[in-house]
Amino acid sequence: MTRTPLISLTEVSLGYNGQPLLREISFSVLVGEFLAILGPNGAGKTTLVRALLGQLRPLGGRLERAAVQGERLRTGYVAQSASLDPIFPFSVADIVLQGRLGRRHGLQRLSATDRDEAARCLDEVGLSHLATMPFRDLSGGQKQRLLIARALATQPHLLLLDEPTRGLDLASRHAILDLIATLHRRRGLTIVLITHVLAEATRLAERVALVHHGRVTSGATAELLQPDRLGRLYDMDVELLEES
Repeated sequence: MTRTPLISLTEVSLGYNGQPLLREISFSVLVGEFLAILGPNGAGKTTLVRALLGQLRPLGGRLERAAVQGERLRTGYVAQSASLDPIFPFSVADIVLQGRLGRRHGLQRLSATDRDEAARCLDEVGLSHLATMPFRDLSGGQKQRLLIARALATQPHLLLLDEPTRGLDLASRHAILDLIATLHRRRGLTIVLITHVLAEATRLAERVALVHHGRVTSGATAELLQPDRLGRLYDMDVELLEES
């Protein structure tokens, strides 16, 4: 079955102040797929994320975002948990409701429908019982679940997660990855996972896009995540191990 592209990049160059960090990259994010974007720290993953979110205009080439059933493409973005300042006295319910604000027109107040949808998203990530708890009192894994719930509350066509397991212990990492896999399967969501952990991509993604030396190589996970090919891309010996 041929899948429709949600986002297409054709010979796109990305960078800042006219200086490209990524040069003439071409790949697509397809409807309903699970795509992992892999690369070492500093490879340009964040630059690529900003372009996919529409926050960074290409220096050259063509980047196209498809409409979905006549609507603009909605992307639910899950930033790294450290990006949300814990000093603000937001409750769990307050934060997931933030995801509904983009669905309002002008100064419209949040409705009962908004609150029902937020409650449903909290239930889906297993945090309903913590709705009144302050964000700052959550564990690292709970914070990341909450950020996923906030993204789901936007009713996205595409869920983009930026290193969602960063800083978590092994049990929390597995729990977050299991949740993401469940959302992909249950909702049929298109998911883009940004990571530098090869095992995460091997476990979850159908396709991968490898960012290295200013280029992006994309293809089926089983074909690209082979030790010999990774060794050539990363200029080192690579061995793929399963996490226990």
